[in-house]
Amino acid sequence: MSPSAHIDEGRLFGRGLAFPPRIGPDGRVAFSEGAQNIREAIQIILLTELQERVMRPEFGGGLRSFLFRPNTVATHRLIEERVERALSRWEPRIRVEEVTARAAPDAPEAAVVTVRYRLVATGTPNHLSLTVQLTGAS
Repeated sequence: MSPSAHIDEGRLFGRGLAFPPRIGPDGRVAFSEGAQNIREAIQIILLTELQERVMRPEFGGGLRSFLFRPNTVATHRLIEERVERALSRWEPRIRVEEVTARAAPDAPEAAVVTVRYRLVATGTPNHLSLTVQLTGAS
């Protein structure tokens, strides 16, 4: 990728602190930009609990509230709705196309959530998956 394309993507989609926070090879705080910054923002939104941020208590996806819920289709549907609502409210750089939650094949106490989305500025499709811890009882 040419340096000018890198700058354009940063301008187009934005730039921010990398998630998880880390120190870069130059010894400074690492940043991310472009599509990677959007992926990291999605993770931040979904992994932040409601009322966790003092100055913005309504921010976040609140997925940890599903801990101790059964790993059932009904719980999966609630997770899907929560993810769709949080991302449509807090991440304007994407258009969510589909959210699916399914029991994790190798962990009965977890569900895998997959978000399929398009970058608004370019229409480029992308996806992200993360694991939500549940009880595993069905």
